[in-house]
Amino acid sequence: MNRKRTQRVMRLFGLKPYRRRGRKRRKTTSSGIYPNLLLTAIPTSPEHVWAADFTELWRRETKLYVATVIDLYTREIIGIHVALKKGVTLTLQALYAALHRNQRPDLFHSDNGREYDAKLFVGTLTELGITISRSRPGCPWENGYQESFYDKFKIDLGDPNRCNSLGELVAEIHRTIWEYNNTRIHSALKMPQKTFTKRYFEEKKLVESVSKEWGP
Repeated sequence: MNRKRTQRVMRLFGLKPYRRRGRKRRKTTSSGIYPNLLLTAIPTSPEHVWAADFTELWRRETKLYVATVIDLYTREIIGIHVALKKGVTLTLQALYAALHRNQRPDLFHSDNGREYDAKLFVGTLTELGITISRSRPGCPWENGYQESFYDKFKIDLGDPNRCNSLGELVAEIHRTIWEYNNTRIHSALKMPQKTFTKRYFEEKKLVESVSKEWGP
């Protein structure tokens, strides 16, 4: 069938040829380049170094995003937020949840995703005087603490489709993280994270009390 006849038939049935369109370039919102300070910094106490990341869960046709913040010294999940959409609101709410019950850390580590590179997120850390650390692009293992947590978390959570509603799934997410912090024995700590954190502050308080009583 020649070209003219093809065009005539296409016009008759209202058909138009597919045209490949070039990709639209996204406007960059990068707030800067930050080195991976975890290559040299070693967590020495609670509230010294935090790391953050988020993952996704599917329940039938609905996708849920779970953002968390972990204290790298105690390995405790100290901040969490669950949402239907990803973005800076997701990660910022998890940060706020961590700050609600804890003193600000000295160092905050994440990947280079837009959710953490957004000006609002970076501005919040900068305003609080928190040093920013980032994994190198294409190196997810440089945020291995969070990657390791999500592997265990998804196994402990089980199949999201067993939940009868999104509300039930959100409740299960929080219950699973509560059990991870309070009852699950961490292989490196040899005890639950909450127990480790409690012992740390009890011992610190005791040392400070003795030092105050006996002097320098």
